[in-house]
Amino acid sequence: MSIEIANESGIEVDETALSAVARHALEQLGVSPLAELSVIVVDTETMSSLHERWMGEPGPTDVLAFPMDELDTARSPDEQEPGPTLLGDVVLCPEYARRGAHTAGHSLGAELELLTTHGVLHLLGYDHAEPEEEREMFGLQASLLESWRAGAHAP
Repeated sequence: MSIEIANESGIEVDETALSAVARHALEQLGVSPLAELSVIVVDTETMSSLHERWMGEPGPTDVLAFPMDELDTARSPDEQEPGPTLLGDVVLCPEYARRGAHTAGHSLGAELELLTTHGVLHLLGYDHAEPEEEREMFGLQASLLESWRAGAHAP
């Protein structure tokens, strides 16, 4: 599984942890080991621009997800594994995420791990527009983070 991290924010983040939590979520959800994911860490100005352009919302946000390919889970009888898939980009804004971390009473690192997991779930088709969808997505997000923090992830 290829997970690329690009920190363009000017704020130090634990890139190893972001990659590990994303990998954990993808593995737990049975995503092909051939899948590719990018996590881009940006400043508030860049996030504001992306948020307005793609979501029609003013100002920055903490996370955006930009899916690329349909998830390839179909297997033909002669195919052992799904083919490679470019999942897309998860874009994080640590400067803005600090607010969420403060409100939740945890570190910026913990907030970015949560947001990375949240973005990965969006790339995989999860949403939270409706109450039932929100319960499913946020429940899965909490479960993935709990298992990752409990040490279920590879060192």
